[in-house]
Amino acid sequence: MSTDARAKLKSVDPVWERIRAEALDAVALEPLLGGLIHSSLLHHPTMERALAYRFSLKLASGEMSEQILREIADEAFASDPSIGGAARADVVAVHDRDPACHRFLQPVLFFKGFQAIQAYRIGHWLWQHSRTDLAYFVQMRVSEVFGVDVHPAAKIGQGIMIDHAHSIVIGETAVVGDNVSMLHSVTLGGTGKENGDRHPKIGNGVLIGAGAKVLGNISVGSCSRIAAGSVVLQDVPPNTTVAGVPARVVGKAGCDQPALSMNQILSGD
Repeated sequence: MSTDARAKLKSVDPVWERIRAEALDAVALEPLLGGLIHSSLLHHPTMERALAYRFSLKLASGEMSEQILREIADEAFASDPSIGGAARADVVAVHDRDPACHRFLQPVLFFKGFQAIQAYRIGHWLWQHSRTDLAYFVQMRVSEVFGVDVHPAAKIGQGIMIDHAHSIVIGETAVVGDNVSMLHSVTLGGTGKENGDRHPKIGNGVLIGAGAKVLGNISVGSCSRIAAGSVVLQDVPPNTTVAGVPARVVGKAGCDQPALSMNQILSGD
């Protein structure tokens, strides 16, 4: 492949191009949103620049200006291209799994779960670069603005969908794999005052129902389901469904990819 061909391939960005096309349609349908959509999306040459703008606009306060936050976000995106890649995967995940999401632009503009996770990713980048106080500041503002409290040291994959995203808590040593779906009021927490590795490890493709609490340094196997309201205190095998307080295995996961199907009905299988 020639250098020109590689450059052209690298410039292809179907997610961002779709967002821009939807933005133009949205302005035509609702001119009153023209200022918001132009400043948030159409004004920016790349998705990374648009996300940095949204990050700075949402998290700015009397303690930290939009300009400083914008510079932090731009630096993070430039330093680590995987942050932008994960954001694109998250957009697609939300669109595919949330029946209330009809366009790619909705998560970027309106869904606090998506916006909170993108802000976490910048905080996590700061944490990885030993800028811990700034990372804590981002965590604080995300919690205050979006009601989502994710420690910047937590490790979260891509293709994440958090529906409604109210009262989400993810602790310091938690790990969340790729293509995970969770609903509001989920806690991935510890069980006491112990230090060290003390939070859950969530495998790929897991579906976590509303209000579920997963506590302690335990593993939830890939492609499992945790029923709404459950309290999980022990390891969960892959491809299974657990429910109850405390949670017990009640059957198989019901399908190969429960996080993608979003089927939360317990059928006794």
